[in-house]
Amino acid sequence: MKQVCQTLRTGVVEVNDVPVPTLTDKFVLVKNTASVISAGTEKTKIDMGKKNLLQKAKARPDLVKQVIKKVKAEGLQKTLQTVNSRLDSPSPLGYSCAGEVVAAGGLVEGIRPGDRVACGGADYANHAEFVAIPKNLVVKIPQNVSDEEAAFTTVGSIALQGVRLADPKLGETFLVLGLGLLGQIAVQLLTANGCKVIATDLDADLVKRAEGFGAIGAYPGSDLGGLCKELTAGHGVDGVLVCAGSSSNQPIELCGQVTREKGRVVVVGAVRMDIPREDYFKKEISVVISRSYGPGRYDPFYEENGNDYPLSYVRFTEQRNMQAFLELISQGKMDVKSLITHRFEVDQAEEAYQLIEGNKTEPYLGILMQYQADLSEVESGGRISVSKKPVSTDRIGVSFFGAGNYATASLLPPLKADTDIEFRGLVTASGRTAQGVASQFGFSFCAANYDELLDKDSDAIMIVTRHDTHAESVSKALAANKHVYVEKPLALTIDELSDVHTAYQSSKGTVMVGFNRRFAPSTLEVVEHFKHVKSPLVVNVRVNAGQIPGDHWIQDTEVGGGRMIGEGCHFVDLASALTGSNPVTVSAIASAKADKSALLNDNLSLSLQFENGSIANIIYCADGSKAMAKEYIEVFGGGKSAVIKDFKEAELFSGDTKVVQKKLSAQDKGQKIMLKDWLTAMKAGQQSVPYECLMATSMATIMAVESIATGAPMKVDLSVLDKD
Repeated sequence: MKQVCQTLRTGVVEVNDVPVPTLTDKFVLVKNTASVISAGTEKTKIDMGKKNLLQKAKARPDLVKQVIKKVKAEGLQKTLQTVNSRLDSPSPLGYSCAGEVVAAGGLVEGIRPGDRVACGGADYANHAEFVAIPKNLVVKIPQNVSDEEAAFTTVGSIALQGVRLADPKLGETFLVLGLGLLGQIAVQLLTANGCKVIATDLDADLVKRAEGFGAIGAYPGSDLGGLCKELTAGHGVDGVLVCAGSSSNQPIELCGQVTREKGRVVVVGAVRMDIPREDYFKKEISVVISRSYGPGRYDPFYEENGNDYPLSYVRFTEQRNMQAFLELISQGKMDVKSLITHRFEVDQAEEAYQLIEGNKTEPYLGILMQYQADLSEVESGGRISVSKKPVSTDRIGVSFFGAGNYATASLLPPLKADTDIEFRGLVTASGRTAQGVASQFGFSFCAANYDELLDKDSDAIMIVTRHDTHAESVSKALAANKHVYVEKPLALTIDELSDVHTAYQSSKGTVMVGFNRRFAPSTLEVVEHFKHVKSPLVVNVRVNAGQIPGDHWIQDTEVGGGRMIGEGCHFVDLASALTGSNPVTVSAIASAKADKSALLNDNLSLSLQFENGSIANIIYCADGSKAMAKEYIEVFGGGKSAVIKDFKEAELFSGDTKVVQKKLSAQDKGQKIMLKDWLTAMKAGQQSVPYECLMATSMATIMAVESIATGAPMKVDLSVLDKD
């Protein structure tokens, strides 16, 4: 399918051929007929792309700080790989569209194939022939509303939410500052609400257009302050809706001058907000920044997981704002047709964006993208050829399922440099970035369907998707006799682990889990240090993990499984590597917190016992200071000791006085060595890490959560994985 994207490094807008997005239970697959270019929002994104690296850095100092921190922790080379990957990845544009439902997920209520719907969401409702939309960001279109009109629904909901926050009363006077799409719609909404509306913009044509919707126009150069006083008997306007986009502080200063005592200012557009204290303090003016489409925005619980807020407590959510706006169009109280100034086919996207970039001098307002998609693309789910070079049968064909930040920064770059492998297929969950990443790293094809990777041209499959997809994907790959690399964790439950075990028993493939820390140079130094020690070892692992927001997907029990299973498995495996043995029992306790269940608790302590009598203690803490190093490991036994400091340095102790320090120029957690070892073992048809070790680590991690819940130690018994 065709999709409009922008590359952040260059700012270039292009139409890419990408896979149709995958449908999941709480999403709706829609064949777009029209979408609206939001000139303000999208121009900001385009302008950022056009800046050089220095200008980008000045515009986003917060990201620069993150980069500097990453350089200190992981070194310059790896940081550059991460930054370059993100700069070169295409980013989809658009967030307001309409079309016809092709398919609805199994948990979607009230929507079925053939329904016409309006769609919203910056990550979903893109300028593309097909889009997959969460069920709470989809609304049916009334029969008397066209798809073109409905395509404005999300943009209209932004204006509607701003108006709601302004709380206009019948007969009040409002000023609308900025008369682009949002401003023109805001004028109509306020007028429909029985308000007197003053409208102003630097463009006289836009002021004239607003007058056509019943506003009193304040043209460029006119005395706006005087007009506001004249129309309000000297009191000032009851409220202002700031719909302009500007780096100047003049709009927010103007609001303070023209608003009455105890009036309201609602900021909808992106303007500078150095609020002058004098006017706002003396008049006690309320200032609110409107959050996009309404309640639910930026809440994964609502948007991604499809959980609605009760109507009795939240009358107008994102979705209910969208429904209300469509109803206003249906009733003839909202005119968006007259706002349309341009229509472009999707293939003409570059020409459309030239308008808002200023390369064309003609005036514009509502810019529509139009689509003529073919349903056969959905039915085929086939491949999209990316590279024309012939496939080499002498090289290992590696395919990827998933291409997120970790894959593009830590896995793909070192693999690309390996002459023994060749990238074959790439499938991503949404499909939005598949073509860009495939082109960047030289994949033969990208596709929408994971099953495409199971064909004969893939020797090995690397699974780097979200955690809830790991076990099923591994099982399917093993059933197809593929070698499998999967990012941790291998599974979220014992049942999932059992499914993988069953598939492995009859497969010709091997399994590798991305437990990279056992391959870190510091770890290898410590293992070598204790090589001749016969007595059991004692291992202490302290992880200063740092907080992850509660709405992050890893904190979703069904998707991420929580941090113990999702990340704690790394340190169980590290202890296993250091002791040279598999865990047989695990006991865990967690801090008592009102907002943390056993599965999601990320402040905990684990005690492990291993087959060879060694023991390990793991302290995993999310509530520490970021100024402290993240990982600190101690090992004791046989008259020797060792310390690993954040995988930058290892200290090896022997006897009473001997100390050897092994320092690295940059942090190395072992990804490159891990990949090389895995490839070498795979060529020989062998396991890089013993299968029983991977399974024991995975089971111990899952049983640790069980131990937290029950307060009892748990056995790690792999025999329970055998199905009758």
